[in-house]
Amino acid sequence: MSQTNHEAPVVVEGLLPAFSATLIAAILYAWLPPKIALVQPWILLAIMPFFLVAVALLRKRGKRRIAHHLGHISTAVMTCFIAYSLIFLVVGIFRGAVAASVMLRASGILWVMNIIVFALWYWRLDAGGPMARADRGNHEIGCFLFPQMTLRKIDAGPWIPHFVDYLFVAFNTSTAFSPTDTAILSRWAKLLVMTQSIISLGLVVLVVSRAVNII
Repeated sequence: MSQTNHEAPVVVEGLLPAFSATLIAAILYAWLPPKIALVQPWILLAIMPFFLVAVALLRKRGKRRIAHHLGHISTAVMTCFIAYSLIFLVVGIFRGAVAASVMLRASGILWVMNIIVFALWYWRLDAGGPMARADRGNHEIGCFLFPQMTLRKIDAGPWIPHFVDYLFVAFNTSTAFSPTDTAILSRWAKLLVMTQSIISLGLVVLVVSRAVNII
């Protein structure tokens, strides 16, 4: 007696979650103290909507390759802004040029932005990006081994990771300093996860050390 496998259709991922996270990161950057921001803090918030609208329009018109590269550029721009602020914050602290209030505020903002920007990189780079994963219709080979890839039932249907899945990995990496339930398979992904953990640990150490000094 044969068993029919009724597979559910793949739910195509929308851009709203990733775009919302990008805008939240840009808004947070606008709240940074001006002395540790690259140019004016509001500049990132001013330019990110143009990237997001351009990516959405290009995808709608079928120019997916250009949209793919433009998405990488937008995330790279945000990464440069964050990297500058991180370096300036650390150097300023060692030189004693950063006040306690500025350090605490900047550390909290950069910690959250660290989660978002690495989630964006994982989402954009894993298995060719979101559009390539959707084209395959089922996520079986990637740089991240999600539980859904190993615990599938016969009638579970196809599954592909969405941005929230990568955000969860990034959140765990910054809080537990490990990806918890998701295994990291590729070398580039391992290096990214290590980098994110180091940045998160450094920001937490700065805040804890300052709290100890206050006590």
